[in-house]
Amino acid sequence: MNSILITSAKLISPSHKLNGQQVDILIKDGVIVDVDTKINATDNTIQIIDAKGSIVSPGFFDLNTNIGEPGLETKEDIRSGTAAAAAGGFTAVSVHPNTNPPIYTRSEVSLIINTAKGNLVDVFPIGSISKKREGNELAELYDMKLNGAIAFCDGTRSLQQAGLMGRALLYSKGFDGLIISFAQDESIAGGTQMNEGIVSTYLGMKGSPNLAEALMVSRDLFLAEYNEAPIHFTTISTAESVDLIKKAKAKGIKVTCDVAAHNLVFSDEEVKGFDANYKVNPPLRTSKDIKALLKGLKDGVVDAVVTQHTPQEIEFKNVEFHIAKNGITGLQTALPLLIKAGLTDEQIVDKLAVGPRQIVGIEVPTLETGTKANLVLFNIHEKWTFDVHTNKSKGANNPLFGQELTGKVNLVINNNQVIINN
Repeated sequence: MNSILITSAKLISPSHKLNGQQVDILIKDGVIVDVDTKINATDNTIQIIDAKGSIVSPGFFDLNTNIGEPGLETKEDIRSGTAAAAAGGFTAVSVHPNTNPPIYTRSEVSLIINTAKGNLVDVFPIGSISKKREGNELAELYDMKLNGAIAFCDGTRSLQQAGLMGRALLYSKGFDGLIISFAQDESIAGGTQMNEGIVSTYLGMKGSPNLAEALMVSRDLFLAEYNEAPIHFTTISTAESVDLIKKAKAKGIKVTCDVAAHNLVFSDEEVKGFDANYKVNPPLRTSKDIKALLKGLKDGVVDAVVTQHTPQEIEFKNVEFHIAKNGITGLQTALPLLIKAGLTDEQIVDKLAVGPRQIVGIEVPTLETGTKANLVLFNIHEKWTFDVHTNKSKGANNPLFGQELTGKVNLVINNNQVIINN
């Protein structure tokens, strides 16, 4: 990588002494050699990037990315998935075990880590809680942890057995493992198509009530408290979940949570057009839920925002709504969605870069002199078009596809590599 001088960028890095100020950053051989309010380029070989009006921060980290590898590479492989991640400003992603076979032994963990070696984007596997994600017996959690798994979750299959969840929490606590809960009571939510409410009644579709999520959040909070173990809830979507987690935090329970970017902007009203690109799980909820989620973000109840990037082949989306698969390709549209949701610069960096790393215990890049450059440069006012020319994912299942979006990632640097989005 050649030497790069980023000039006149607003720095957002909470621990940095120049946080909030306009800075220049000089990078040589992948290392930050100087950060100051003004740096003069003394070498004509230095590539200068004028970043006036843009923000530089630690690279984003996604806690909920779905990449098909192994077994479902027609949906997404590590190469295409990390390309989409870099285009969206992410220098690291954690991949969920919604694969075939699932990530449930050291073999799958090692496969992902070895395949992703040498990439600009760091890839961290999340192992299954149960063997083959079947929800019957514990997978080899400690073995996966030793080989690089950073947390454990059964992906989009919610663990229905309370006893198994309790044992997972107790066992993982012994080696500082983190259990991630996808909260959904299948006896209530099974076979549903969208959120239960006025819109589902109007459309005549079976809906999933907020209760299906809140019941599981409540159960798992009790289990975490009983076992004195930490727990993380991924993609919460209801006002009830926010309230339950807020009370649990006040009580001293070790709980964190995240929300999908699309659940902060789109409501169940979007489903009226029967566009299957709005079909996700958890489903798009009501405007009341969106307000509660946004308030939870601003109050610190919600610790991070995720993309829940879930690419699907066209034959699974260009069909009738009731038989379409769930999922949105969210890596490249997370930033525009958060801008549309009204988050400030600082909140975007906190929820996309700082919070996710803190949840899984990964060091947050500091952008200090002498540290490895791991950063993103983005502009919250710049517009770009998300289409076949700019899409890096194998999937195009995103309701924003073909639209002009506000909020562009211009550059990412990590692992002595750089990608510039023109």
